[in-house]
Amino acid sequence: MSVKSLKARKDDLSSPKKQLEILDNGMFEDGDLPRFKDKIANTGHKPFKPGKLEILQINLGYMCNQVCSHCHVDAGPDRKEIMTRETMQQCLEVIKTTGAHTLDLTGGAPEMNPEFRWFVEEASKAGIKDFIVRSNLTIILANKKYHDLPEFFKKHNVHVVSSLPFYKREKTDKQRGSGVFDKSIKALQMLNKVGYAQEETGLKLDLVYNPAGAFLPTNQKAMENDFKVALKEDFNIDFDNLFAITNLPISRFLEYLIASENYEDYMYALVDAYNPAAVENVMCRNTISISWDGWLYDCDFNQMLELKVDSKVKHISEYNEDLLNDREIVISQHCYGCTAGAGSSCQGTVAE
Repeated sequence: MSVKSLKARKDDLSSPKKQLEILDNGMFEDGDLPRFKDKIANTGHKPFKPGKLEILQINLGYMCNQVCSHCHVDAGPDRKEIMTRETMQQCLEVIKTTGAHTLDLTGGAPEMNPEFRWFVEEASKAGIKDFIVRSNLTIILANKKYHDLPEFFKKHNVHVVSSLPFYKREKTDKQRGSGVFDKSIKALQMLNKVGYAQEETGLKLDLVYNPAGAFLPTNQKAMENDFKVALKEDFNIDFDNLFAITNLPISRFLEYLIASENYEDYMYALVDAYNPAAVENVMCRNTISISWDGWLYDCDFNQMLELKVDSKVKHISEYNEDLLNDREIVISQHCYGCTAGAGSSCQGTVAE
């Protein structure tokens, strides 16, 4: 596994432009596969516009204590992009006035932003219905200053969504690095100890599963049952829901697909699994993604490809929900990842 991000390695794929070039050529240019815009037009989903805004997803920075092989953010310890307090303050003003009911903080490891706790404390006063922090779990054990994160999350009634590639050590460590599984298990036990995933507390703890290879996730509910049984029997761990998320062909997962000569097969699999029912509920229909420097995107994946919203309003400092609700969603071939099979979003599958 690489210990550096694509950007630190100065790899060609660190360029969003290069990634989009790959996604727009090959079998799509030859006509062997239909471009996503043509596919959705043929199933009655063009123009592709948002529905009611429900989720503000804010990326607090690309810095992370891990360098995972599938990471679409290309996050890692060498990434120094982090949101400033000034931009956070602009986000807070929007949080107080938005019609969205969910605030979703992500990264990198969002906890590594020096202003993370201040922001959580301030945002928690805004009365958001569901306040999510996406944690890689190992950050809790990475340094003594993070050891009290479970108590901090509990204090602010944070809904913790945690990455755990599998309930077995070998698969998890292969995707995320040696020792990650054991640290993740310890962190989950710490979260359980303070009341997470215990019915009487109301503290929610969900897990996220990403396939380790060039294949689509299997049935989310069946996988959730397997995770629950294995984690309870082996480690006495409880959690609420499992979200199965399809790996999109961008950034480090795109690098893996090309290096393993699986790119074309994977794209054919995504297109073959296209599900019109999933299009109705993909994350870009109800979400605005805000980057560490305040730019607005239709989703987290578009953010990584630097595909800003198609609107007069492009930055958090000029936020206008009415104008944003009138935009068309920006799409490319990576969008097949969110509409394959049962569909995929940051909240798991979207269609059964």
